[in-house]
Amino acid sequence: MSRISLEDFQRLDVRVGTIVAARQHPKARKPAYVLEIDFGPELGRRTSSAQITDHYTPEALVGRQVLAVINLPPRRIAGVVSEVLTLGVPDREGRVVLVGPERPVPDGGRLF
Repeated sequence: MSRISLEDFQRLDVRVGTIVAARQHPKARKPAYVLEIDFGPELGRRTSSAQITDHYTPEALVGRQVLAVINLPPRRIAGVVSEVLTLGVPDREGRVVLVGPERPVPDGGRLF
């Protein structure tokens, strides 16, 4: 394991947001959803492409709070500009489980 400084960690801007829309990503090579996530009035809404189809349906994602890195450069993924990296961890089979707060918090809150 390589160690980083606290300053390195603080350069990542990880925020909480609420998924307000989710749809199938029709052009993705691996099954994925296009998410629209609301990070509050200061940061607004951002788009994310996420390979989370094993555990989640689009309908079940709407209203769910998630954590995302918001200060990485945007990436074009199969025609969709993904503006944030939605965070998750693998379960025992390697399927993504989303990371989010254990109870509702204001959108835009920063992880520290």
